[in-house]
Amino acid sequence: MEKQTVLITGANKGIGLETARQLAKAGYYVYLGCRDKERGEEAASLLHKEGLTDVELLLLDVVSEESVQQAYKELSGKISHLDVLINNAGVLGTYMQSALTTSDEIFREVFEVNLIGVARMARIFVPLMQNAPNPRIVNVTSDLGSLTLHSDPTWKHYDVKTAAYGPSKSALNNYTLALAYELKDKFKVNAVNPGYTKTDFNHNQGYKSVEDGAAPIVEYAMIDKDGPTGGYFSDYGVTPW
Repeated sequence: MEKQTVLITGANKGIGLETARQLAKAGYYVYLGCRDKERGEEAASLLHKEGLTDVELLLLDVVSEESVQQAYKELSGKISHLDVLINNAGVLGTYMQSALTTSDEIFREVFEVNLIGVARMARIFVPLMQNAPNPRIVNVTSDLGSLTLHSDPTWKHYDVKTAAYGPSKSALNNYTLALAYELKDKFKVNAVNPGYTKTDFNHNQGYKSVEDGAAPIVEYAMIDKDGPTGGYFSDYGVTPW
């Protein structure tokens, strides 16, 4: 039986790399979407040394139309269809983001990667997914994108307000709904929150391991035709919008 294929953006480290590891172990052929060739080759080599040989680097930078188009051209020349797209690449911006002092530059940087980059990947790669028997898209989000949770003073992260990052994930969640609706006849499209995971992204302050953080992403990347679409999920289940 032909292996299912998955493309993961931002896959050279952290949750992206661990997601690649878990899916490779599950029998997928994994394409590591990385913007830095050297780091991407190191990540692929690491997985190869672990015996996970069905892993391959695909150079792409989600903020570059030219780069993503070139990646599509390269991948579509190798495979007849892509089964799974995981939009994992993301940026935090500055660590402290006051609503009154965060610069326009930070807003643009964060939204360019976390929202526009995801929309660009979907627009360019969905045609390669149309022939997949059960195409799935996972948009990696955060519970900091939940307006419901942010409005609840009893929520454990209530005081963690980020002027650019949180709103970028709220926008991503809304985009996920729009994409899921547009592709509802065949695709499964969901937003998945890995939780507060200990990675370079948050200066290693998270309380979850990368293994645990990647787990819900992998779960929704592997759903079957009866799985949900247009949802917002965490390891604890449905997350409120």
